Amino acid sequence: MEDARHASNSNPEFTMRVRNFVACCAVVGLGAAPAGALAEAAVSRQSLEDAWWTGPLLAASPGTLPRGHFLVEPYLYDAMVDARYDSAGKRHSVARENDFGSQSYILYGLVDTMTLGIIPRFGYKDLSQGSNSSGVGVGDVTVQAAYRLTQFDDAGWLPALSFVAAETLPVGKYDRLHNGSDAFGAGTYTTALSIYSQYYFWMPNGRILRTRLDLTQSWSTDVDLRDASVYGTPDGFRGHASPGNSSIVNLAFEYSMTRNWVAALDLIYEHDGSTRIVGQQPGTAAGMVDIHAQSGTSQSFALAPAIEYNWTGNVGIIVGAKVVTSGHDTAAAVIPVAALNMVF
Repeated sequence: MEDARHASNSNPEFTMRVRNFVACCAVVGLGAAPAGALAEAAVSRQSLEDAWWTGPLLAASPGTLPRGHFLVEPYLYDAMVDARYDSAGKRHSVARENDFGSQSYILYGLVDTMTLGIIPRFGYKDLSQGSNSSGVGVGDVTVQAAYRLTQFDDAGWLPALSFVAAETLPVGKYDRLHNGSDAFGAGTYTTALSIYSQYYFWMPNGRILRTRLDLTQSWSTDVDLRDASVYGTPDGFRGHASPGNSSIVNLAFEYSMTRNWVAALDLIYEHDGSTRIVGQQPGTAAGMVDIHAQSGTSQSFALAPAIEYNWTGNVGIIVGAKVVTSGHDTAAAVIPVAALNMVF
């Protein structure tokens, strides 16, 4: 997500730096005839103003929007799952599932150093075995605030940094399910704290390589559950779930091939703590039986290559896919993604 797009690059204009090389000639022989020449072409350093960005698929920008400006970035994706990694990291085939969804970032620059945002979600599940979703469902909604700590200056060494606090609200359906595919929420209030950073490097050919490192830690509240739920509880269940904490490290790279075209890559590591489920459910005989279950911890490593095209400095599109390449107790998902980034 390109949270601030070029707002994060509001450095003073600087002129193009050009390194000039002088051709050298060697003259050999009594006749002073030139025997050879060596010339190295000048390499131009790409200016920040010449580079347009949409942002990588997953790593958010530490930049904040200028006061009064909006950013709107709708994402469309299809989470395709036909395998899972077990606790030992071995891949096993499972019934195919397609989770179609949208996630839209709607951000507003409150002041130059602070951006507020809301992230609504929608989804639909298509299963090869079992029932599909009854219709498009509403997922949980996130509200967030980003505060810019530092700003990149190509003459210095500090990266752009921001602190982001987000709260996910339990809007989506998560229990009392008649159809398990209608679950699009977690039922919890989830608090996430993040540090976003961004830096620019100039490659030997003068083109810009932009890098981001985002670190996120999140905590979720307990959630009361009744009947069938997103946590796998059956009809008649009464109890609660305690989701584990989550940690995410996202390292991303963007290479400015031309002013309009950018190649991007995210590297993502995620660790999720064990979810504990406590309650009672109907037994095989009359009466209720106590349930104490743990999901176990899970972790995953994923790649997300993508290509960006920017029509202007304020409008661009990105297309790519997140691929979970390894993990433990997690889905082996392939997630094609497309997003349109617009700043007003």
